[in-house]
Amino acid sequence: MSKILIAYYSRKGQNYVNGSIKNLTKGNTEIIAEFIREAVGGELFEIDTVKNYPVDYTECTEVAKVEIQKKARPELKNYLPGVDEYDKIFLGYPIWWSVPPMAVSTFLEHYDFSGKKIIPFATHEGSGLGGSLNYLKKICPRAEILQGLAIHGADAKNSKATVENWTKKFI
Repeated sequence: MSKILIAYYSRKGQNYVNGSIKNLTKGNTEIIAEFIREAVGGELFEIDTVKNYPVDYTECTEVAKVEIQKKARPELKNYLPGVDEYDKIFLGYPIWWSVPPMAVSTFLEHYDFSGKKIIPFATHEGSGLGGSLNYLKKICPRAEILQGLAIHGADAKNSKATVENWTKKFI
């Protein structure tokens, strides 16, 4: 039996939801990560930055844009001891300017994912997976990047059945 890791970056607080800014007590990507754990088991790992992003949603998007342009690698609060024991890695993130937040890149570049199956899942407000699959293939060229799942952020809390059905393909 393979060991599963569910690593994710998620933003709580101010988020863009169906055309307006709402305050979320739990980020949409975290909700999906928890649904995955319920469906397939595995270990949850939250990718979290040392420096917090601005509370204001619009300011956060501007910081994210600059990070992407500069190919920044924000420092993370924690790291796993390694990923050797995991065969399958569900990797979750919101789509920021068509790609995962740069903190996800910091996480991915910290480990050797050679021969691992990375199964992306993303939350978004209209862009689907954006360009994230190609982005992940560039960052982890020796990993197998499988077909991901995109969940509209506003639908995250009601997507449990969709997530469960999707995860069955990989177990």
